[in-house]
Amino acid sequence: MSQIKSTSLSTGLAMFSMFFGAGNITFPLIIGQNVESGIVFALIGLILTAVVMPFTGLMSITLFEGDYRSFFNRIGKTPALIVILILLGIIGPFGAIPRLVTLTFATLKVYFTGMHMLTFNLISCFLIFLFCWKKSRTIDLIGYILSPVLVFSLVFIIVKGLFFSTPEVMEGSHVPHPFLYGLKEGYNTMDLIAAFFFSSLVYERLKQQAGAKGKATSLFTSVFKASLIGAALLSIVYIGFGYVAAHFSHALAGTPIDQLVGRLGHIVLGKHAGLIVCLSIVLTCLTTAIALTVVCADFLQQHIFKEKVKYEYSLGLILILTALTTTLEFTGIVQMLSPVLQVIYPSLLVLCLFNILHKTLAVKSIKIPVFAAMSLVLYFQ
Repeated sequence: MSQIKSTSLSTGLAMFSMFFGAGNITFPLIIGQNVESGIVFALIGLILTAVVMPFTGLMSITLFEGDYRSFFNRIGKTPALIVILILLGIIGPFGAIPRLVTLTFATLKVYFTGMHMLTFNLISCFLIFLFCWKKSRTIDLIGYILSPVLVFSLVFIIVKGLFFSTPEVMEGSHVPHPFLYGLKEGYNTMDLIAAFFFSSLVYERLKQQAGAKGKATSLFTSVFKASLIGAALLSIVYIGFGYVAAHFSHALAGTPIDQLVGRLGHIVLGKHAGLIVCLSIVLTCLTTAIALTVVCADFLQQHIFKEKVKYEYSLGLILILTALTTTLEFTGIVQMLSPVLQVIYPSLLVLCLFNILHKTLAVKSIKIPVFAAMSLVLYFQ
């Protein structure tokens, strides 16, 4: 029993670290800064799209035994391959991974003004390569080593900001519909997309822990317990950062979005901001980038190169493309991804829901609802 609890705890911490990346640490701050007194409704919207939906997606893939290819193949093998490639590009070298690197650079540059982007990118990609090289230990490294430090540093910022600093008086919301605003900002975290691919890492780990006698129902239960831990931690951090940003919204006014965390650290922590903020950002970006890079490199090696090249070469290619994309900088990457996410996210939600219905209630319909959702979004854009 203690082994099961330990596995669920470490896997839940790993889930939290995987999901809590560049989007997660930035967008709650953007929401808090812009909605102020409407923070409650905005955070409810954010949690729905950035916590509930991603973990629902992760559970739905668990029903397919962690096989995301079977999950997507229900819309047809060719459409599935195209969708998978697009999604991996978004959460991989053309979206999430370089966004992580650029956020880290923007934050650290406040304290190390002489730092050059190219040098920083190369160092970051090299560190990611080292962690991903021994991919069999990725979950253990994230769950046991990096996660506790990450959680501690983030909680310190939240507690200091909410209980040991003098907040400003929150004014009215700067947006007309805080709930819808939070709902849409949750798309930008891209966590539903990430969940589709993280699930294979999580499922395989729990399957190995369960051994040959592990049953599908017990594995599903283990994933569910770990998901509750990860979702709870994610929600707490979202709420905490959202409220801190709302309290100090005037002081954050005019701050570029990729420097919000660094600026907030200065306001809340004063002279100690450098150490705490840098630590939290570096760990956040590193843990998420590790998981994303492993998933992308695996798919590239197994399904594109058909295992004709070594894993290390696939890993290297992903990180080279990542380094090139970082030249767009954080804001440029966000602007590039936003319209794409607006189009594909509703269809992914529909796909997720109908696959759950397929596994639980034997509902066979899938193609018409998914492509209808895509068509409607394109029509109203």
